[in-house]
Amino acid sequence: MSVVLRVVSAGPGVTLQDVGRRGYLRYGVTAAGPMDPLAFATANLAAGRAHDAPVIEVSLGGVELTVQNGDLSVAVAGGAFRLIADGREFSSPAIVRLTPQTKLTIRAGVEGAWCYVAIGGHLDVAPTLGSVSTHTRSKIGGWQGRALAAGDRLTVSMPQTLEPEIARIVAPWLVRGEGAIRVVLGPQDDYFTPDQLARFLRGPWTLSNRSDRMAYILEGAPLTHAKGFNIVSDGIAMGAIQVPGNGQPMVLMADRQPTGGYPKIANVIGVDLGRLAQFRPGAAISFQAVTIEEAVTLRRNEVAALAASVLREPLIRTDLSSEFLLATNLVGGVSAGDDMVS
Repeated sequence: MSVVLRVVSAGPGVTLQDVGRRGYLRYGVTAAGPMDPLAFATANLAAGRAHDAPVIEVSLGGVELTVQNGDLSVAVAGGAFRLIADGREFSSPAIVRLTPQTKLTIRAGVEGAWCYVAIGGHLDVAPTLGSVSTHTRSKIGGWQGRALAAGDRLTVSMPQTLEPEIARIVAPWLVRGEGAIRVVLGPQDDYFTPDQLARFLRGPWTLSNRSDRMAYILEGAPLTHAKGFNIVSDGIAMGAIQVPGNGQPMVLMADRQPTGGYPKIANVIGVDLGRLAQFRPGAAISFQAVTIEEAVTLRRNEVAALAASVLREPLIRTDLSSEFLLATNLVGGVSAGDDMVS
């Protein structure tokens, strides 16, 4: 048995992503994958899927989804996006059961830049080079090598439904707090004097509206290189922070290029990649240097937290939006004014 998941509408940057295309950087092939790996894995686990299964990554433009010829549960996790289904509005992370009569609308909420729609079932999309992840610049992976658009129909085999029909996902590790983004300095931090390193960490930097899945561009007083701004090109890890000739740092993200020839002043640690990805343009950013040992310990703690059961709780409405109230019949009857008894 299979059902069809139909895209009613989609803003820019709505793509299919799995854990990423591994083992091909040496051939110049970008890994792609989720911008927020922790939210991605949480959504999959809440939907009863493997942590690396394909999902729909949704950007600030939002998406609308429905199903044909059956029922299907989806789990949504990431930024605090607004979810609307059957006139009911609630916030992610949450699980929603879709029916042919249900349209799930996902819109940007009070914070966050990305959320993930994990599908209860097997998404029938053929992998490219071992991965479903979409890299739109090279037009590989995903759905026909492009972002999803209105009218696209995705076949889901072995569809699953979860109880209750609408539930809150309990995932305290997604509440990642505020404060500086933690980094490990290097590998080319020697291209900067101590005072420039201190200024880089202190910031504050402003996230540019020119940022995208390839790089988060930081704006502020430019940094000065001590030994020039060209190096022999070497590999780029997600979270690497290059400083080109203009002195404005760039954090390389999921769609990063395989190699780069600008000095890398630092690298965002794994547990803070998703928190950085969830910043919106205009956000103020500063950094904190930690050791590799600290970064490894934090990563192990995150893995242990994610290994705990992802709980589902019935969603109890606490906010009554005007959209919800207008869609609900709150009148039990009417009477003429002269029927009233004083």
